[in-house]
Amino acid sequence: MPFPNFAGKHAHDPLFTAHDFLDYLRASGLLPEMDVPESALLFYQPEAAQHLIGTRRAPDVRLFAPVHIIARDTGHAAVASGFGVGAPVAALVMEHLIAWGVRRFFSIGFAGALQAGAAVGDIVVCSGAVRDEGVSHHYAAAERYAHPSEGLSDLLRAELTSRGLDHATGETWTVDAPYRETVAEARHYQAEGVLCVEMEAAAVFTVARQRGVEAAAAFVISDSLAEEQWNPRFFDPGLLEALFRLADVAAACAVH
Repeated sequence: MPFPNFAGKHAHDPLFTAHDFLDYLRASGLLPEMDVPESALLFYQPEAAQHLIGTRRAPDVRLFAPVHIIARDTGHAAVASGFGVGAPVAALVMEHLIAWGVRRFFSIGFAGALQAGAAVGDIVVCSGAVRDEGVSHHYAAAERYAHPSEGLSDLLRAELTSRGLDHATGETWTVDAPYRETVAEARHYQAEGVLCVEMEAAAVFTVARQRGVEAAAAFVISDSLAEEQWNPRFFDPGLLEALFRLADVAAACAVH
């Protein structure tokens, strides 16, 4: 059976697009005119967005996700969060932001370690993502990996280095179903050298490539599958601080 189920899907046009949805918002008076930032930050943990936004305030615009605009001396960027986790919702939010005019994306979140050397709180800049989720396959023919923008990834690494923040570069396994990550799969990707596992990167990279924009991703290690059992560490002291440091780095890159 082919996947997607309808063979040859990629040669056909969609019934409607994100541009149609934004036109609907405009016609409904729900999309105000404003200067659209070039870059957007996608956060799957709302604490990271709140760290950048500061005092709670209403979103500047809603594009399925609440979007806040942050201003820095060198420019401004969109911050999208509070929309949940996973490839389908990340792709949906990206599509709306792209139709709005955003051209660069930084996807920031937690990931589980597959390698014993990756410790909780470590920062990883993603160099490629195994396409084991469903979304990317509706955008592009099957390939093993999706890849980020080299320029944006280099920008993240350079900013991390300039701040004296240790980090690794490695591949991730993107999967839709965390409760169906089997021991056999984890051992397989571990043996291949894949560093971590998460739920969005492959879709983010594939949507970006198909829409002619740039995307990079970075993670903070929050749990481990490196041994024969899951070791969750989501509430460890210092984990959120590591995420906030990465959020600050991404924000600096977004207004670069």
